[in-house]
Amino acid sequence: MNVKVKRIKTPLKDELVKSLHMGDRVLLSGFVYTARDAAHERMLKAIRQGDPPPFDLRGQVIYYAGPAPAKPGAPVGSIGPTTSGRMDKYAPVLIEMGLKGMIGKGKRSEPVIAAIKSHKAVYFGATGGAAALLAMKVKSSKVIAYEDLGPEAIYEILVEDFPLLVVTDSEGNDLYSLGPENGLPLRRQRRTKGHEFKKRQPNDRTDLG
Repeated sequence: MNVKVKRIKTPLKDELVKSLHMGDRVLLSGFVYTARDAAHERMLKAIRQGDPPPFDLRGQVIYYAGPAPAKPGAPVGSIGPTTSGRMDKYAPVLIEMGLKGMIGKGKRSEPVIAAIKSHKAVYFGATGGAAALLAMKVKSSKVIAYEDLGPEAIYEILVEDFPLLVVTDSEGNDLYSLGPENGLPLRRQRRTKGHEFKKRQPNDRTDLG
């Protein structure tokens, strides 16, 4: 049985976000913004000082990644996800300001999941260990803020059919909390049938398999 894949585009609308469910596989196209620890820290500092963030957060998606230097003719180098938990202390404020999607790997904290549920956002998992393959889905890239941070600057990237898995949906259903029998696609369920599911640790990478 084939697993249905949903094609979605940024910016994310409320209706679209509400239609995504834990365990759904999606192919994302459109503009996405990369930001890691240092960029999040600067954004939150600016916001608390009353300044606007470097881009309008409403409906947008942040990818927890820092692209490696690009080879000639390529928009980016490898661009794999970093551990999402590093951004947990910043994420609720950004979600409250309209951020609709986050891409990373690993488990999120309870305050982040609560913010996702309250403001109807979504957390996607990207394949850890497949940074070079993910880079092939990036069609353009440019720095829009904090250029002095190098790879940890905020990049606006244009992606096409970027493969993701819904880890936490807008109802607060979370793949790490509920386990594979409640969220993983059928192909993965069959693979784990008859075997005890080993609970993932917070820093484990999300496997799209």
